[in-house]
Amino acid sequence: MKKILLLHGPNLNTLGRRETAIYGSLTLAEINQLIQVKADELGVALDIRQSNHEGQLLDWLSESAREFDGLVINPAALTHTSVSLRDAIVASGLPAIEVHISNLFKRETFRHHSFVSAVCVGIIAGLGHYGYVVAVQSLVEHLSHKQS
Repeated sequence: MKKILLLHGPNLNTLGRRETAIYGSLTLAEINQLIQVKADELGVALDIRQSNHEGQLLDWLSESAREFDGLVINPAALTHTSVSLRDAIVASGLPAIEVHISNLFKRETFRHHSFVSAVCVGIIAGLGHYGYVVAVQSLVEHLSHKQS
């Protein structure tokens, strides 16, 4: 069974009550449930984690290569600031899909640059919480093609 690590970055624990016009009204727990349903349908194991601390995300990534086949990550604000997160994704060796709930290109210009995108196999932005479901499905497809 394939194993996927899903990482949520800083402030995503406040979903459902923070800027609902941008991020929607679902909580992170509700979003995680929807993602888990899709993972179960696809027959993959999913380990979902969230941290507001960059160092914790880096630690999880450095441990991930031994345990997981792929990565779905919403780096949140670290997208635009963290070279170390980018480097940790590369070092993990895992194929990764970057997810953003909002369309970054419809927002402030500082959000238009991602340090992470160039090291991911794909990027999904602007589909709301459904973007995570698409990311898991796409990563499973990528992993199965990589295997054949």
